[in-house]
Amino acid sequence: MTTAGQDYNRLSHPVDLVEQIACVQDWTFERSSEDELTVSVAGEWCDYHISFNWRDDLESLHMACAFDFKVPRNRIPEIYRLLVLINEQLWLGHFDIWSSEGLLLYRQGLMLNGAEPTAKQCEALLQAAIDTCERYYQAFQFVVWAGKRAEDALASTIFETEGQA
Repeated sequence: MTTAGQDYNRLSHPVDLVEQIACVQDWTFERSSEDELTVSVAGEWCDYHISFNWRDDLESLHMACAFDFKVPRNRIPEIYRLLVLINEQLWLGHFDIWSSEGLLLYRQGLMLNGAEPTAKQCEALLQAAIDTCERYYQAFQFVVWAGKRAEDALASTIFETEGQA
């Protein structure tokens, strides 16, 4: 399969849209270049540092959401086991670890292929990252700080509560 190297003139830059969302939400952000933006978002369990990078050659907006803690070296093998268990449940994005720094990340990309980005697409990308990180945060904590096995940590965090108290 060959791809045609189209040169599209964008009406809006995807990182500009993310910056507008950050302004509306009153989130702290830093624009390091035209193609890069970092946003800090307070979650229920921790602060998330979300980096957006635009790759013009791939016509893709890459997002990496970092947790506000680091994994000690001795817990990295069990975190890898947990990543595998979680990632096989995800439809969008994936968790990853930068083992040299012990940094946990949730990553996802938005490929535009010549289409114009919308604020709704960028908001959905952000919301999916925050929701996914919030959902699995405690499982990571149980493995890192409580010394639990990956299977036990995941089982203790994915049950659904039914009914009302």
